[in-house]
Amino acid sequence: MKNNPLKQIENFGQSIWLDYIRRDLISSGALRHLILDDGLKGITSNPSIFENAITKSNIYDSDIMNLAEKGKSAAEIYEIISQKDVLSAADEFKPLFDATRGREGFVSLEVNPNLSHDTQGTIEEARRLWNLLYRPNVFIKVPATVEGLPAIEQLIAEGINVNVTLLFSLKRYRQVAEAYIAGIKSRMLSGKPLENVNSVASFFLSRIDSVVDPVDETFMALGGEQVHFATNIRGQVAISCAKIAYSYYKDIFDGDEFKWLAAHGARTQRLLWASTGTKNPDYSDIKYVEALIGANTVNTLPMETLNAYKDHGNPMTRLDQHLNRACWVISELPELGIDLEKVTQKLEEDGLHKFIDSYDKLISAINERSTQFKLQNH
Repeated sequence: MKNNPLKQIENFGQSIWLDYIRRDLISSGALRHLILDDGLKGITSNPSIFENAITKSNIYDSDIMNLAEKGKSAAEIYEIISQKDVLSAADEFKPLFDATRGREGFVSLEVNPNLSHDTQGTIEEARRLWNLLYRPNVFIKVPATVEGLPAIEQLIAEGINVNVTLLFSLKRYRQVAEAYIAGIKSRMLSGKPLENVNSVASFFLSRIDSVVDPVDETFMALGGEQVHFATNIRGQVAISCAKIAYSYYKDIFDGDEFKWLAAHGARTQRLLWASTGTKNPDYSDIKYVEALIGANTVNTLPMETLNAYKDHGNPMTRLDQHLNRACWVISELPELGIDLEKVTQKLEEDGLHKFIDSYDKLISAINERSTQFKLQNH
């Protein structure tokens, strides 16, 4: 185990989470092995993960059949199934949560993505899920939309752990951190404890390169004066964004305002790297792991990426290196006609649509299976 790169990453202050959840991962004991042998520190879920888990296996059929027989709707069945998996995973991580005094061992469940532009609806849904799950090592995932920002502030003020998801923009990252700090400050001023409030800001990365790279490749093919920029920027934009976001993180949470809150028990809102599976086959399958190792961060990996890193990862601190080059990469994007703010806004919208589509497909599939089971039994 000493030579396991996944275990070695924790020596550099980073936590590895798994971007996957399914009933048999927990029931088979595989999750426990990942925690004990590979140093896994948490799990994230989203509507797309649950869609794949439920629609592409039969392991939930008995639950669906039994709940359908009790007259539960498809939405209620999904909620019961997803919460059962999250609770089981949270219980597996509870010893780690206790041993690290509440710093590690979290499992995330997302609010209904159809509420992404509804501030009050998001707040009410997050409260409801938090009370239903009733575990200290659970995160409620809230999208980093404009409407999500006041929801994040309010939920943090109420002591609800928040995983801020679908974050693509550096500008939005600052707003997310400000919302977290505002929530913490509000909680402190109302005389409530800060020690047990946790949050992460999930910055999505590989999708940025998936959008920007084709533009770079077009300029590389055409030649001309922009070819130098395009060649040097290709495959570097997402990681450059991460390096700049990390510099923001250090500035914000090392600042006087947060130091005052930290003196009263507040914890930093850690940056979490999401969308870290490599989508371009020309790149290393651990591209979005190797470059992103830094203290007080989280990297959430799909199972394939986790296994790849265990096989051939070479961990060392790299996240705070070459910040000047990262800033240069971002500053040169306009030379290629790339408006990064517009790109990231489109990625946010596309990400929301993907989650909404997955949620709606999942509800439809559960409804179809429920109907089939009812017909078979009558």
